[in-house]
Amino acid sequence: MTTGGSFIQEMLVLYMIALVGFIARKRGILNEYSDEVLTQLVLYITLPALILFSLDIPFSVQVIHELLWLVFMSIYILVISILLAAKMRKRSQLPEKQKNVYEGLTIFGNQGFIGYAISFILLKEQGIIYLTMFNICYLILIWTYGVHIFTKDQERIHWNKIFLNPGILATFIGLFVLFLPVSWPDIISRSLESVGKMTIPLSMIMIGSLLAKVHYKDVSSLLNNFYLWKSAMTKLIFIPLCLFPFMAISTPSSLLLIAIIISGMPSAPTISFYAQKYGGDTLFASTGVLLTTLLCILTIPLLYFLLSVLYQI
Repeated sequence: MTTGGSFIQEMLVLYMIALVGFIARKRGILNEYSDEVLTQLVLYITLPALILFSLDIPFSVQVIHELLWLVFMSIYILVISILLAAKMRKRSQLPEKQKNVYEGLTIFGNQGFIGYAISFILLKEQGIIYLTMFNICYLILIWTYGVHIFTKDQERIHWNKIFLNPGILATFIGLFVLFLPVSWPDIISRSLESVGKMTIPLSMIMIGSLLAKVHYKDVSSLLNNFYLWKSAMTKLIFIPLCLFPFMAISTPSSLLLIAIIISGMPSAPTISFYAQKYGGDTLFASTGVLLTTLLCILTIPLLYFLLSVLYQI
C-alpha cells in the first residue's frame, strides 16, 4: 500500500494527457468531429476490451468469497447513490439538459479509468482484481441506467441498443470466462490488454478536447454553480463515507479499502461522453468532471488517512 504522494504523481500524469487533448484541440489537430470519434472509440472498443481483459483472472473458492463481499458493497453504495442523486435532481432548479448531467455526475465515478491506476498504486495486481469484481455491477449500471438518465424523456427508447451494447456484452462474456476453468488464448489476451490500455489516455484526451471548447468566462461562471459543488462533495466525500459502517462487521481490510477509495473517485468522463452523444449539457458535464478530478487530489488521501486511523490498514 502507499500514501497520497504516489496518488498525486499518478494524477499529474493524467492531467498531462488531458493537456495534450486540450492543446491538440486548440491547435486544430482535433477538429469539431473528433469528440464524436473519440466517444465511439472509447465506449464501443477500448473500454469493452479492458473489461474482457480484466475479468480474465484465475478462479478459486477465495475468489468467490471476495467476489460476494465486493458485489454486496457495490450494490449497497450504488443504491444509495441512485436514491440520493434522484432526490438531488428533483430538488434542483437546473435546466433539463443539466439535470441529467447533475444526476449522472453524482452517481457514476471514474472507476474504470482513474480507478485502475489508483487500485494498482494501493494493492498492485491484487488491487486490479478487486476493482474488477467491485466494478461488475457498476459497469452494468452505467451502460443501462447511465444511458437511461439521458434518454428517459425521449418518446421512444431503444432498449435493445442499451442492453445489447458492447459494454454490457463484454461484461457478461467476461463473467462467463471468469467462472470457466480456461483463459483467453495468449494472443487474444495480449490484444485485449493492448487495446484496453488505450482507454485511459483516450478518455483523458477526450476530456481535454471537450474542455478546450470551454470559454474561460463560462468556466468561471460554472465553477460558482452551487449544484456542481454539491454534486462534487456528495460524490467525493459523503458517498464513500456511507461504506464506513462496514468496519463494524469485520469486512476484510483490503476489500474495504478498495470499495471506499473507488467509491470516492471523481465523476466519470463517461458522463461527458453521454452528454455529447445524447444531447446533454456537455460544458456542464466537462466542468463537473474537471472540478471533481481536481478536488480528489485532496479527498482521496483524506479517505485513505481516515481508513488508516480507524481501521489500521
